[in-house]
Amino acid sequence: VGITTPTSVQVNCIPQILAGRDVIGVAKTGSGKTLAFALPILHLLAEDPYGIFAVIVTPTRELAFQIKEAFAVIGRCMNLRQSVVVGGLEMIVQGQELSKKPHIVVGTPGRLNDHLSSCDTFHFNKIKFLVLDEADKLLGGYFDSDMKGIFRSVPENRQTLLFSATMTDTLDKVKQVAKNDMFLWQQAAEVKTVDQLLQYYVLSPNYVKDGYLVETLRKFTTKEDSGSIIIFTDTCKNCQLLSMILNLTGFKNVALHNMMRQRERLNSLHRFKSNHVTLLVATDLASRGLDIPLVELVVNYAVPVTVKDYIHRVGRTARAGKTGYAITLVTPNEIQLLKDIENEINTTLAEFKINSKEVAKIITQISVTRGECEIKLEECKFYEKREINKRKKLLLEGKDPDLQDRILKRMKEERKKRKEKKLKNREI
Repeated sequence: VGITTPTSVQVNCIPQILAGRDVIGVAKTGSGKTLAFALPILHLLAEDPYGIFAVIVTPTRELAFQIKEAFAVIGRCMNLRQSVVVGGLEMIVQGQELSKKPHIVVGTPGRLNDHLSSCDTFHFNKIKFLVLDEADKLLGGYFDSDMKGIFRSVPENRQTLLFSATMTDTLDKVKQVAKNDMFLWQQAAEVKTVDQLLQYYVLSPNYVKDGYLVETLRKFTTKEDSGSIIIFTDTCKNCQLLSMILNLTGFKNVALHNMMRQRERLNSLHRFKSNHVTLLVATDLASRGLDIPLVELVVNYAVPVTVKDYIHRVGRTARAGKTGYAITLVTPNEIQLLKDIENEINTTLAEFKINSKEVAKIITQISVTRGECEIKLEECKFYEKREINKRKKLLLEGKDPDLQDRILKRMKEERKKRKEKKLKNREI
């Protein structure tokens, strides 16, 4: 495995897990949280191997496959049986795997709950461990219905292990979930990003942001031995569009977002992790937990709305003691958002200098390219597919899509009014 010295989260949490206690581990991204629960689980499984021993729940499909890989590496001498239960893959095949009682089940809340409610060939009522990875997101409200179904299916005498990079907003919920002599270990909170992370901003007018992004990438990649890069966008549409623009501008990349088929998502991630492609354009789907080695630069195409999102995104680089860079593109109306982030992380971002004359040379061509890509997206009915998928999901959840649209519209209007009021108060 290549581990010589355990990390703080491993030193503090592993003995407590082996002692039979429920554990909450809150530690920075890249601090070894996956092995902090995988190692003791496999140690205890080796002593008493039987049926479905542990269930690990995670918010994203990609993270589920990554956790499976980690278990496979450290359990390769154990004849370990695993099953990944996520959306986008055949339920029948997954059901057959579950009926064979794999030792480790890793899955996302929705698909796990689907199997529990529709299949009688397996059960979780004898599991030893229930693990929530990225627990703050799993318990943050979005997955509540599915998580309730999972909690109903597991025994009360299980051990519950919860790990995350940030958990302050949901600690009350977590305490209710973990009842068995809970041990809470939290890394010092005063430093919210790792010391090896060099953080910058690029100030750009909104209408030429694509040009500033291209020039930022060009400037960064011209240096020798530049590593992999992740660009974070705020929506699936912007992710797909930016990926197309950059491919046509000479920056070969792959995209990763929720609108892609599961096989496409896994293929993009595999190509990026294997270094066949060194640039990934992604939504926050890639911001949580994914262990992607040698990411040297994270670019925020827009300032993240919350500090938590910023921390998770930039946490993709500067992992395991290595130096990394984070560059955030900032438009004039996002300056206050950036200042709020700086205050929270107790760090002032330095300016990453971009020559506006160089941007001026390429901006016309990039604008034309953007227009062409937008037309292609329209032709392939990208927006129509997105709307259909959204309505399908709501129907499966037993919700009225039209009613949800009206509620969402009202929420957006209220949010806009609050934002305008906040800006007026700042001006006063």
